[in-house]
Amino acid sequence: MNQDQLDKVRNGAGFVAALDQSGGSTPKALGLYGVQESEYSSEEEMFDLIHAMRSRIITSPAFGGDRVLAAILFEMTMDRQVEGRDTAEYLWDVKQVVPFLKVDKGLADEADGAQVMKPMPGLDELLGRANAKGIFGTKMRSVIKVANETGVNAVVDQQFEVGRQILGAGLVPIIEPEIDIHSPSKAEAEALLRDAIERQLDSLDDGQDVMLKLTLPEQADFYTSLIEHPRVARVVALSGGYSREESNSRLSSNHGMIASFSRALTEGLSAKQSDEEFNRVLDESIGSIAAASAT
Repeated sequence: MNQDQLDKVRNGAGFVAALDQSGGSTPKALGLYGVQESEYSSEEEMFDLIHAMRSRIITSPAFGGDRVLAAILFEMTMDRQVEGRDTAEYLWDVKQVVPFLKVDKGLADEADGAQVMKPMPGLDELLGRANAKGIFGTKMRSVIKVANETGVNAVVDQQFEVGRQILGAGLVPIIEPEIDIHSPSKAEAEALLRDAIERQLDSLDDGQDVMLKLTLPEQADFYTSLIEHPRVARVVALSGGYSREESNSRLSSNHGMIASFSRALTEGLSAKQSDEEFNRVLDESIGSIAAASAT
């Protein structure tokens, strides 16, 4: 494990840029970026276009390690290059941004008010490739829809089971049990989630440090006990469909939490913008999210 990257993840200023939209969410991400489905005719062309968008963000002068702590990549982005270098290598060596990799294969069908992750039979092979590519850590997402203790525990138990496998490969997992922002029992689900995560954290050994990626809570500073837990390297917040303004406002009142925004980061960017305009909008976006993360 890269000690400089670990120190940055634990103590660095800024936020985590989530650039990991996968096959299912790519058309939507491209649509928001001003590229319509009629502009590409194959999956390969679609992924070329999303990589061009990600490369444009990563290479922008607005995007750097002073305000962007880390970036989460999609597997295909890890396997591609930016300005002639592997993406993870470019992020760290050129931008001083710590590279993470999304490793889950999507969500299973809903049961007990939650969606656990689909099986990941090729995970060990993927973790080996990630290590070879200079990836520091991973990210995997589950979703909790309602406050159902059975469902919440299923999500958290699976996250930590896979998390231990990732730790065993020498990588730091970002554990992401998202709570749907539209949940009718969001606050109650947050209480169940916090308890379940604390139980799992208490069972980890010294040196088995994880990160947590959580939906912004209904009550400010609700996750302070998790932020302060000795097995937690960092707690980051997902925007979950909130606008950037709403996300930043909620984040500002949660001390010690930093952003890991995807859609809220790229809001307002367009393929049709000149580089000057694109960089100006991205600079404003990064500046506002970094400021909200500094509380």
